[in-house]
Amino acid sequence: MKQSATQPAKSVTRRQFLATAAAVSAYTIVPRHVLGAGETPPSEKLNIAGIGIGGMGAANLENLKTQNIVALCDVDPSYAAKTIKKHPAARVWTDYREMLEQQKDIEGVVIATPDHTHAVIALAAMKAGKHVYCQKPLTHDIHEARTLAQAARQSRVATQMGNQGHSTEGIRLICEWIWAGAIGEVREVDAWCDLTYYPWGHAYWSSKWAVRPTDTPPLPDKLNWDLWLGPAKERPYHPAYHPRVWRCWWDFGCGMMGDRGAHTFDAAVWALKLGHPASIEATSCGRNADAHPLSAMVTYRFPARDSLPPLKLTWWEGLRAPRPEELDDDLEMHPEGGLVFNGSKGKIMAGVYGQRPILMPSALDKDYKRPPRTIPRIPSENHELDWVRAARTGTPAVSNFEYAAHLTEICLLGNVAKRADARVLWDGPNMKVTNLPEANQYVRTEYRQGWKL
Repeated sequence: MKQSATQPAKSVTRRQFLATAAAVSAYTIVPRHVLGAGETPPSEKLNIAGIGIGGMGAANLENLKTQNIVALCDVDPSYAAKTIKKHPAARVWTDYREMLEQQKDIEGVVIATPDHTHAVIALAAMKAGKHVYCQKPLTHDIHEARTLAQAARQSRVATQMGNQGHSTEGIRLICEWIWAGAIGEVREVDAWCDLTYYPWGHAYWSSKWAVRPTDTPPLPDKLNWDLWLGPAKERPYHPAYHPRVWRCWWDFGCGMMGDRGAHTFDAAVWALKLGHPASIEATSCGRNADAHPLSAMVTYRFPARDSLPPLKLTWWEGLRAPRPEELDDDLEMHPEGGLVFNGSKGKIMAGVYGQRPILMPSALDKDYKRPPRTIPRIPSENHELDWVRAARTGTPAVSNFEYAAHLTEICLLGNVAKRADARVLWDGPNMKVTNLPEANQYVRTEYRQGWKL
């Protein structure tokens, strides 16, 4: 069902996650040398359930193929049929609540449902003692992000958000270069995604559906529409929402801000140790009460952090950021999106996932002596297996929910500013818009009856 960016989150201590070892101790670990080269001892495999397996969830499970896929859950078995067929030994479910209650061999879950159901499923899984891998953006609103971060701090499980760029070499190079002073002080960052949802519902539907559809086509066979809606307000099924095209609707998706911002902002949040922004201002084109805008420009202003200066972060959505003057004529800006760190001594440009960073001007890229690697690397850059490692060792995954919740919150604040259509002043510690009280309805959205976090 998923389609296809604390103060930086407080450091999570080993002690907070060591309780996970209690679950591991129930297994007898078979030494690797007893097995053939490259084989994974059965006792080291994690028993995993996929929830939302028709789209990105299928890709996540493919990256976890060395583990035991023991359960598959999707509200639309027809849409998920290909993935179900690929894992014939897995038990198949429609309702994640029944699965968590009844199938006791599940150790971890991978959640790749639409954004508006991430939080309720992730929290239910954590309460059930399951390790949780959840696709980005972690949540649909800011209150949900704070709730999951708190639950993760208190839980005995490993967590990871699916912003896979956080496991790559590129984002580590960006951090190491900036921390070593390669480009001096960074006071401005431009981040962009030049994709658009036009026509709304991606290219599958007419632009007349920029507002909520009024016709009521028949429900597809086997689709549990009530469960697909989850905590969202009730409305009739329509193919403009499912499958694949839910992301452009406010009630279900976080738009480009959650789709690509959760990837693109990652390097800036990590490298520049971003805490809460003081203000966020947005200008949008094509926004309405139902659908995300066609394009937008969002400006965040972050206060000084320790020895780091104040920062202006500009998000260009459906647009491309200005081309850096220092970029050689024979080089292009990254297709689809990326970011530029503007420093006092030079610049860094990288792709949407932090990939292929380069220093600018070219003379700096050529002459700069790269600093030693100080950040641990992820084997094969496999983000999902880093989560498995965390589940088995008790040490946090690289984008655990404490970090990921803060990254998600920053992205979602851009959506708050878009919906308010104004500059908002943000009291981060108290999770409150201070100058426009009416904007707080977007900080914590109302669930429909029968659903709670």
